[in-house]
Amino acid sequence: MNPSETPRWLSPGEMDTWLSLWSVLEWLPVRLDAQLREDAGVSLAEYNALSQISIAPDASVRMSELAVVANMKLPHLSRVITRLEKAGWVRRIPDPADGRYTLAQLTDDGKIKVAAAAPGHVEAVRAYVFDGLSPEQVAALGAAAARIVEAVDAPGPAR
Repeated sequence: MNPSETPRWLSPGEMDTWLSLWSVLEWLPVRLDAQLREDAGVSLAEYNALSQISIAPDASVRMSELAVVANMKLPHLSRVITRLEKAGWVRRIPDPADGRYTLAQLTDDGKIKVAAAAPGHVEAVRAYVFDGLSPEQVAALGAAAARIVEAVDAPGPAR
């Protein structure tokens, strides 16, 4: 912004909305992480990686792509995948299409783990996000979130 320009301050309504959104951004992940740790023994980051791998074709995805869609730096993702490997839920294999890349691939036990963790996670998402909203509010939230996702240029799910 040019120093001579006047800042575009938020209106009182925008400020209230922003503070509510800020609370969602801060507290929803904390609540979802606690539910997953308690019910499934995995962190939100671990579940995010497992679920992204599970929806990719052949339940495998390049580590570099997974880092993007999971919003993790490669060193952090590597630590997460190492924990998932030790649990027997993921394995790293060379990409048969291009050996310069490494794939994270779900094992059979990993598929079972995701399937077991998903119902509790979905129930928590319903409880925290959807149960208190009318169908019209859900539609409005979806439309608003889609515009924000577009503005921040967030990647879609792993391919």
